Amino acid sequence: MLKRWLAIPLLLLAGSAPAWAADCPELLQGELTQLRSKQQIDLCQRFAGKPLVVVNTASHCGFAPQFDGLEAMYKRYKGQGLEMMGVPSNDFNQEDKDLAVTQKVCYANYGVTFTMTQPQPVRGSDATHLFKVLAEQSSAPKWNFYKYVVDRQGRVIANFSSLTKPDDPEFVAAVEKAIASKP
Repeated sequence: MLKRWLAIPLLLLAGSAPAWAADCPELLQGELTQLRSKQQIDLCQRFAGKPLVVVNTASHCGFAPQFDGLEAMYKRYKGQGLEMMGVPSNDFNQEDKDLAVTQKVCYANYGVTFTMTQPQPVRGSDATHLFKVLAEQSSAPKWNFYKYVVDRQGRVIANFSSLTKPDDPEFVAAVEKAIASKP
């Protein structure tokens, strides 16, 4: 009797899965915690079918001023469907251990409005699933502010080093190509 009772909710859940769940690319499977709260970001629900830029960030990195250029790019292209996600990481020993400091750097110092997660590992065996798949499709980040451009099918179409500024013509061209990709 108990087995039958427990099976009913599972059947109901299986029948109520969103349509996008079956088509979720490997890259977007999973959840990450949002920076400003303890809410989970369902990557598939938020980003499936959309062009996406993923950047690993660090509050105390010399490349942190790139937040300005990334925010400008996000504002320029979000009306065309572009999504952007910053993923703070201490893998290169430049992220603060205090979430309040990370939040201040992102939101107060640089006015970031795109999605930011709480700090995550981005390299090696401890890397979050998202960054493991990014590494499989291209390469692991070699430093902070490594940028990945992902098309609407969840495939990395380009990646850029920390030295590449957000207004670099090749980076902009890759973002425009991702926006133009068909779902």
